[in-house]
Amino acid sequence: MRIATWNVNSAKQRVPRMLPWLDERRPDVVCLQETKLADDAFADLLGQELDDRGYAFAAHGEATWNGVAILSRAGLADVVAGIPGAPGFPHPEARALSATCDGVRVVSVYVPNGRVPDSEHYRYKLAWLGALRAMVAAGPDATVVCGDMNIAPADADVFDPEAYAGQTHVTAPEREALAELQRLGLHDVVRDRWPDERVFTYWDYRAGMFHKDLGMRIDLVLASDPVAARVRAAWVDRHARKGSGPSDHAPVIVDLDEAPDGDIGPVVPPPSAPAAKRGAVRLPQAP
Repeated sequence: MRIATWNVNSAKQRVPRMLPWLDERRPDVVCLQETKLADDAFADLLGQELDDRGYAFAAHGEATWNGVAILSRAGLADVVAGIPGAPGFPHPEARALSATCDGVRVVSVYVPNGRVPDSEHYRYKLAWLGALRAMVAAGPDATVVCGDMNIAPADADVFDPEAYAGQTHVTAPEREALAELQRLGLHDVVRDRWPDERVFTYWDYRAGMFHKDLGMRIDLVLASDPVAARVRAAWVDRHARKGSGPSDHAPVIVDLDEAPDGDIGPVVPPPSAPAAKRGAVRLPQAP
């Protein structure tokens, strides 16, 4: 079973990229984030195209912002939108969707950004992650949490820790909240498989960050023991971030039981830009 997760940054805008990608990579289960569509609009836009490709789907969205979905050719049962007891900002947002696909409980998540450390939205992010942890803890043994975590787990997951000083995504409380989720027995399968490689999944649209390979790894696949033991390949489809009209995120792909393309490396194709010297680059949003 091939499982993929992709923050598409607007399903409507990404249709010309997403449908050919489904045909090329042929994932069995896809977790989408930041669909930015209400459920009816998602179905109207993609329902027939997905049905033609053999996918059942569930969506939990809202117009303009947020939104998650699960596409599956491996069954789609016990669908649950949202997280019990999760906080809102101020109302619950469309940031989580769960379903069982071929015996695996799949959770697609779009974790709140946090905006500014110690802000109200930052505290909302930490509380939301606590609610996610409680839900996963109460779930079945075979579970995989996929999505845009909006947290780089370690300094190795950003192009330069100095550039991110004072920013969200890298603060100790955020990383600890993610670590608490992983302490349930969830494995970061890409990093576990490629412990020493430079791997990013997100690059800002501005300042040529992708072409310079100045990114961060915030899109994760976290798998419980029964699922992690089945992993045969785990990689970032960097090709999907190239060309015209891409999302600012690349898909993460995990193959269970067999690897149709082989164990082809952490990033496909590999970046051509060398690592930047520490302290040499500022983030586009830095004051």
